[in-house]
Amino acid sequence: PIKSNRLAREAGSTEHYAHISKLTLSDEELKAGKLIRLKNMPASIPMKLFRVFVATNRVDNVVTNDTAQHCADDTRQVCAMRWLIEQFHRELKQTTGVDACQCRKQRIQRNHIVCATLVWVRMKQLAYQTKESVYAMKKGLLKNYLIEQLKNPTIKMSFA
Repeated sequence: PIKSNRLAREAGSTEHYAHISKLTLSDEELKAGKLIRLKNMPASIPMKLFRVFVATNRVDNVVTNDTAQHCADDTRQVCAMRWLIEQFHRELKQTTGVDACQCRKQRIQRNHIVCATLVWVRMKQLAYQTKESVYAMKKGLLKNYLIEQLKNPTIKMSFA
């Protein structure tokens, strides 16, 4: 996706650059994309613009350097996959602490990442089964643990 105020023009055109949202696309170009040139990008890199209708009130401008792509529906599906990947990364970081590894050796870092990913996979399975979010699952697990520790602490503390 690209911001609507990014400057572009039709490929091969000598017109001035305009905001990408101002470019007009015919019905055929809405389906198959439109070749464009982005300002401050090398002319040797061909780009294709797709207008993807995400919701009834939202349209995303998607630019790709894959000029062989010729279907806006395929672009919409790729963008949907991108969102799922972003969601996965956010959930993995916020629920497992994958980014909190302070180890220096690569092997230990890889082990940490794999273990955190396995924890996320299991939490996601449980979340689907219980029809909760991963965040609610984590909060519930921590809440249950805290209640149990307050009732019957595993570490006894004494102050002298």
